[in-house]
This record gives sequence, structure tokens and C-alpha cells, in this order.
Amino acid sequence: QVQLVESGGGSVQAGGSLRLSCAASGTIFRFNAMGWYRQAPGKQRELVAVISSGGSTNYSDSVKGRFTISRTNAKNTVYLQMNSLKPEDTAVYYCRAGLWDIATNSYWGQGTQVTVSS
Repeated sequence: QVQLVESGGGSVQAGGSLRLSCAASGTIFRFNAMGWYRQAPGKQRELVAVISSGGSTNYSDSVKGRFTISRTNAKNTVYLQMNSLKPEDTAVYYCRAGLWDIATNSYWGQGTQVTVSS
């Protein structure tokens, strides 16, 4: 079965950095769209960043200039480099991969906690 496994979450002080990784296994297909969502307590899950197999990227306004998404297509792996972290970035971060777009024939990871302290 297809499985997405996130890693790299943890606790960091404001202004620090973390790099999240998500590796897809159990499939021979390349996901055209891979990305990251996050959900803070009491808030709706939101799209943070997405990247296509061709390298096109989109970011939420709140993370532009601070976060960078990248991928290695051969391994269906996606990364999120998070710099200049702010307390409002605190959330559970979820990896998502779609065969066409981010929400088509898609799979979710289990989530990894990111906590940014003041």
C-alpha cells in the first residue's frame, strides 16, 4: 500500500530552522503533485506549499520568503525547508501527494509536530 512518512519535526526557538522530509513508498507511480499542509489547534487545515514534478511551486502568503519546498522525483520524496520560524508556524504538518494535482487520487502522511517557541 502507498505510505507517506514525514520526518524532521520538532521544537525550535523563534528564528530557527527545521527541514521536513516526506518519502512515499509502496508505489511505482510518480506523484505529479506533492506538498505540505498544516493544522494548528482550533484552525482549519491549510495548504502551505506544493510542488509539481516539473518543479513549479506555490506557497501560502504566510510562508513566502521563509519556506522552500523541493523534491526528488525518482524517490517520490518532498522536503520543506523552514527558516525564520515564528510561533504562529506551530502546527502539525502533513505531507500530501496526488497523482495529478494535490487533491486528486491523493494520499496523506500521518503528520509531524512543529513547535516554535518565543
